[in-house]
Amino acid sequence: MIIGQILKSKGRGVMTARPEDSIQTIASQLATKKIGAILILGESENVAGIISERDIIRLIAEHGPAALTMLARDGMTRDVVSCTCECTLDEVMETMTKRRFRHMPVVEDGKLVGIISIGDVVKHHTAEVELEVTAMRGYLATG
Repeated sequence: MIIGQILKSKGRGVMTARPEDSIQTIASQLATKKIGAILILGESENVAGIISERDIIRLIAEHGPAALTMLARDGMTRDVVSCTCECTLDEVMETMTKRRFRHMPVVEDGKLVGIISIGDVVKHHTAEVELEVTAMRGYLATG
């Protein structure tokens, strides 16, 4: 399965913020939307960074309550790894596992087109495995 197929079923909506937004604002958005990460977009709408729940916890641990007044640009992860719609589920799962992150933007021709979470990956991988098991059972029953 390719990532484009997953985006078709889950949608392409992505929560975004700007580098000048406060960590408090971003934390509120994460809580309100019940999501784990927000992509930070630069001036040309390119992915400039990402802030996850883990990033906010790290900032609070390092800076205390003052972390909430910091700007996204000062707390975001800048080296964002992305994928394309043509990447396979296995490729994305391997990258997320090796790099130890839970959210990956999907970018086509330099433009953000969606985001994949580890939950999306697990859900679709499980569905693929169940389909294979069902096919094998059918094969064995008729063999």
